[in-house]
Amino acid sequence: MESDKEGSGKGGETAIQVSIPVTRTPKFAKGGGSATFFQPQDPRESTPGSSNDITQPVRGVMAPEKKLTLFALRLAVLEKAASGLGTLAFIWATVVLLGGFVSTVRRMDFWVVTAILMSEGTRIFSRSHELEWQHQSTWTLTRSGLNNFPMVISSSRFLWRATKALFNPLSAVEPEHDKDRLIKEDAAKAREFQKKLVRYQTMRAWHAPEVPLLPYSGWVFLSKNISRIFSWLQIVSAFNCIGFSLYRLVVQDYGKVDEEKRNRAPALNLFYSVALTEATLFLLEKIYWIYKISHRKLLDQVSTQCDLGADGLITIRRFFYDAYSRCLEGSIFDGIRMDLVSFAEELLDSAFLDEQYIAVRILQKLVRQNNTLSVETVRKIETNTQVIERLVEMLNWKASEEQEIRKAAAKILTELACKNHSALRVAGIPGAMESISSLLHKSRPNLSYDYSEFNLLGLLMLKRLARDHDNCFKIGNTRGLLPRVIEFTSDAQRIFQNEVVSDSQIKTIKRSLKVVKKLVETSGSTGKILREEISNIVITVSNMRNILEYGRREIMLQRLGIEVLTGLAMDENAKERIASTGGVIRLLFSIFLTPSVEGESSVRTEAGECLAMLALESQRNCSLILKKADVSKLVEVLGDQYLRLNALRILRNLCAYSGDEYRSQLEGAVAAMPFVLKITMNLEERDKLLEVAIGLTYQICKFTSTSNPEYFIIHLGEFQISEENYAEMLVKILRRYEHPSLEVPRIRRFVVLQATWMMKHHKHFVKLFNQFDIGNLLERVGDTTSDLECFHVFSGSVGISRHRENLSTLVEEALEHLFGGSCSK
Repeated sequence: MESDKEGSGKGGETAIQVSIPVTRTPKFAKGGGSATFFQPQDPRESTPGSSNDITQPVRGVMAPEKKLTLFALRLAVLEKAASGLGTLAFIWATVVLLGGFVSTVRRMDFWVVTAILMSEGTRIFSRSHELEWQHQSTWTLTRSGLNNFPMVISSSRFLWRATKALFNPLSAVEPEHDKDRLIKEDAAKAREFQKKLVRYQTMRAWHAPEVPLLPYSGWVFLSKNISRIFSWLQIVSAFNCIGFSLYRLVVQDYGKVDEEKRNRAPALNLFYSVALTEATLFLLEKIYWIYKISHRKLLDQVSTQCDLGADGLITIRRFFYDAYSRCLEGSIFDGIRMDLVSFAEELLDSAFLDEQYIAVRILQKLVRQNNTLSVETVRKIETNTQVIERLVEMLNWKASEEQEIRKAAAKILTELACKNHSALRVAGIPGAMESISSLLHKSRPNLSYDYSEFNLLGLLMLKRLARDHDNCFKIGNTRGLLPRVIEFTSDAQRIFQNEVVSDSQIKTIKRSLKVVKKLVETSGSTGKILREEISNIVITVSNMRNILEYGRREIMLQRLGIEVLTGLAMDENAKERIASTGGVIRLLFSIFLTPSVEGESSVRTEAGECLAMLALESQRNCSLILKKADVSKLVEVLGDQYLRLNALRILRNLCAYSGDEYRSQLEGAVAAMPFVLKITMNLEERDKLLEVAIGLTYQICKFTSTSNPEYFIIHLGEFQISEENYAEMLVKILRRYEHPSLEVPRIRRFVVLQATWMMKHHKHFVKLFNQFDIGNLLERVGDTTSDLECFHVFSGSVGISRHRENLSTLVEEALEHLFGGSCSK
């Protein structure tokens, strides 16, 4: 039977395939021009998001923290210069003055030198330990800050006012004019998180800033206050050195000079000059510090530019102390090699929650910034497997005290998943999919935990990871993950029937649908397995039906639900299951045929494509569709530019795959003949429309040939189309598509089938076709057949549902009719 040529199944004669160029026609306008399952994806086109992987090196962009590392370098230069002079003065005094001239130095100079040495010793000692105590005080947030985080900001203002008088700039890190703004933005959120940290912070070890150094000493000798004492001692010591040195240099009263004491005065002058210079350099360093910190508000600038929020100043101060420490302890250039990313990566491994929170907050802010520096941040993170493993591990932290850290880690990984290369790194971590799955839980009443946001983050991460074929395989293999994703669509009926619907509820359903859509559209064997597994989840199809029925207010959700059904319909068993689920066919036809307001035509287009997919190669589904639908209504919508393409597809599939018992119901499809003939005679029509029109023409001709073979000829005459012109048009179409086309892979098959039917039932067409030299074109088609033309539908660039007969076999049959049994002229 001729219908076998369009039937499904294996077998058929194997065609000889050759490497040939593939025709690519231009992309088309709205209304049928977008890629569908009825055409393959061009493998030369980049996949979504792949452009994000082309990350060029960042040039000429200065990271905000570079200002701090440069400041630390300059301070270190002054500090090391002052310390070097201090060491020189100490050696000169002990070896030369008190060693060589101790018996000849006047009593006044002896005690002045001693006082200066004591002052310098005090300053050097306090300076060497001050940074350690400063650093220690920033290792974790103080308990006062934990109990009431806004008090940190208020106390920093108080400390600045106090230390301004004491020449201590170390605490002057909070600009007054931004206090109110910062508190309003983040104080409430930070207070809640910090209160949780008080209860959860390490209980078996001392909190470093809170260690009481002496018993019964109160707050004065807490470790966090020692740095202030040391700073005060340094300033007092420096002024002592300047005062004593200036006094002795001005007075020059060193006693009588004789032959034995002639070097005493120069030695003392040199000592006082070095001591004066050293103390002056130290005070210049302090003045420079105050100028940059308080007047130029350097820490505030960097915090604002990095967008670190209300607790950003604590973070930036901690980073600055780290950089300054490295400049002093090693080479002065050690500190300038630091950046916020490496700083955060080090803090991730801390045992303290607040330090971990600082780390993830830094990384979260840096990867989400809309500038070129975020590219460099992502690159640094993705090359550090330990960091990604740590972030993935944090996804499993479920204690309420760890909620903010877990949320920030999820946001960082979500941003990494935007880039294909980074997404592969994330998915490649052992247990990554299980960790992401732990984020997904149906929301339940819990005032202390925000499940809805974690659900959204987990679904967004899965959606982005699912852009990669290998990741889809991992998602499908993760135990219990697919049912969790599907479960989020279960509440559609309850949610849509409520008058008040929250945005998070809609977003959750939307993202879960997008994840499922990505998975069912996966190509290859992975896609086949995923479609089977998803369709086997008993609530999948019924959930999609509820979304179609109750989601009229959310057109986007309806469209996504239909796209999921269309993707599932590529699986034969799922196709039967969808059509057998009560109400699905009715709802799809209702959406497809019901007039929509402007901007909602896309959901009708998707409904039409889904119906066409369900009818493809399924006699059972065609019978169900014909029971629910009126074919004449499909013919009526052919005038709609947005619906005509899928209406033609549905009609063609119904004519091709319905059984003989439904011939009476298909009589209405014959009314589409005028429309398809008109399209065929207009070579300027969109290629996809032209392809389906020729395919439907062939099916109508087959359908009517059993009862009235002259029906086709009669219609040509009724519409004033000469047989010669029609035959010539088919030849032109074959000539236009000399090679297979990605956009219309079946057009040459349909033209060959139509030409063969015409020659078989109306012998005079043989002469017409010979007149237009169709024989050479058919032979050319036979020589350029491609596997591309052997499939009904495609998943990406992979063909699904192969035609029973190869195109080369159809060409041979056409040549036999053309040349009367001979395949060559």
